[in-house]
Amino acid sequence: MKYGTALVALAGIASAREISIYSRKASKREVPQEHSHEAILRATNVALKLNNPLNIVDAVFALLGNAAAATGAPEVANLDCLQQIVADQAFTNAKEAGDLDGQIQAILFRALERNTLQVGLASELCNETAVNPEIANIQQHQDPASPEAVNNAAIELEVAKSLASIGADPLLALQSATFPPGELDDPTAAGNTCNDENDAAGCIVTLNLLTPAVTEEEILAAVADIDAGAGAGDEADADAGTGDAEDAACTVVVEEPAGDDANAGNDDVATGTVNVQAFGGNLGGPPPPVQSTASADRPFSVNGATFLNAGAAIQRSCAIQKNACANAANAGQLAGGTQQCDAQEDECRAANNLKRLRRRSTPLSSSSRGYRRQAANGGGGGALDFGECGSPAIKFAVGLDGRKEASFQNVNMADFNHGSAQAIRIIAEFTCQRLESSCKAADETVQACHQASQAAQAATGQAAANAFNSILGVTA
Repeated sequence: MKYGTALVALAGIASAREISIYSRKASKREVPQEHSHEAILRATNVALKLNNPLNIVDAVFALLGNAAAATGAPEVANLDCLQQIVADQAFTNAKEAGDLDGQIQAILFRALERNTLQVGLASELCNETAVNPEIANIQQHQDPASPEAVNNAAIELEVAKSLASIGADPLLALQSATFPPGELDDPTAAGNTCNDENDAAGCIVTLNLLTPAVTEEEILAAVADIDAGAGAGDEADADAGTGDAEDAACTVVVEEPAGDDANAGNDDVATGTVNVQAFGGNLGGPPPPVQSTASADRPFSVNGATFLNAGAAIQRSCAIQKNACANAANAGQLAGGTQQCDAQEDECRAANNLKRLRRRSTPLSSSSRGYRRQAANGGGGGALDFGECGSPAIKFAVGLDGRKEASFQNVNMADFNHGSAQAIRIIAEFTCQRLESSCKAADETVQACHQASQAAQAATGQAAANAFNSILGVTA
């Protein structure tokens, strides 16, 4: 990457000086790797430059040691937090631009391993709280040979949760993983890293060095309870308003316990909006309202951000409250530390289990974009609405993705683009998530999909695929 700036030239000198100093003091210094995830780095840099109030020269400086990073971010006082600052600003910019992929890349960037001066040496953690909750819960991967690498699995799961919360594929979290551990006594200090700014895909991917700390199964289990919302740049918005009128129509039904008037006074009858945030906790400030508007394509909103379903909006509201609470605790304005903020977020989510929201789509016409099939679920005779996607059928075959063994994969790769897997749970749960987020399928369809997934997991091989397809009324 050619920067064409005096600051970058100074950074190169500083980085070289830093290497020279430490090469004399410690023969175990790790070689650079800031360009190992080049695709993520480039995308984050593009988003950062949309609005760059701290005049950070390039996102790559956030992956360098502090001495080199200082020359590329002279207005940043806390360089331990530079990586978070870059990711946070890039996420904000991408969100404002309606760019879902930009948000995804910013989340992944926050988790990348940062350069350190020695194999087995961890980088310093940021002691500040990010503005965006999707960034705030993530730390960077640590050198896989360091004791702190034990936390890398938890980091990848946090990345997956953030991705799921904006309606993205949580399995993309695997792309933020780092290298295999190097040898502490390696006299070359090369470890198992790579660094190639000309490899657009990322040399860690090209050289097959990407080493996730978690499995796909663990990620899907971690995000199972997350009600994914649609990100601001979701491609489903690209044709909003261009389809049949019946596609956009929906009715929001709010079901709450008798006598529950915790939100009395928060409803705006004149505009048809209702605040469906059920939590009344006020530690560090109240959670922002979760507004429900029955006539909107994205009927739920929090602080201007819109969502396809209630769960994602409520989660965002609870996370914003947690962030405000943590900021107050870190600033000394709130006694008791930040752990109470985590507890309050759990209480916020639990309180909203008392209030269930259901989005019910009106019947689609025969000319609509929705794809409907008759469900074979015990003779119910109902029709399942797959929203804007085609058949979610799963096949079981030998040779998928070049595998020698039999595995599972969606037949319709245009709408359900996922590599094959030997465990049907991976493909089934991915399918259900995609139906809910990108496809905008009806709630009844998503629920049926989860039932189909459970049924499939009780079987093996072709029988598992048959069980899944049968409940959804599709064929492979």
